[in-house]
Amino acid sequence: MLRLSLKAMAIAAGLVWGGAILCVGLINLLDPAYGMSFIQLTSSVYPWFHASRTIGNVAIGTVDGLIDGGIAGLIFAWLYNTVTSIPTHTERTSAIPSHN
Repeated sequence: MLRLSLKAMAIAAGLVWGGAILCVGLINLLDPAYGMSFIQLTSSVYPWFHASRTIGNVAIGTVDGLIDGGIAGLIFAWLYNTVTSIPTHTERTSAIPSHN
């Protein structure tokens, strides 16, 4: 069974989540109505990120997203590798030699 790279998954998930917060935050600076529900939701999860529409808060949210996404990707890859390494019933029975 194929295994996921913990490092690659952590980096990819961190970049996706941090990038999403960055993109929505930057667009929100240009258009105040854009993504306001998303930004308010994100600011309720991250205590030091506030929906105050400043470039500093966009940067803080992006860093929070990079870290949080990286941790989530690491946990996901570890769980995936752990679950897929458990032998199935057919793998266990096929490993037992037959006495014909």
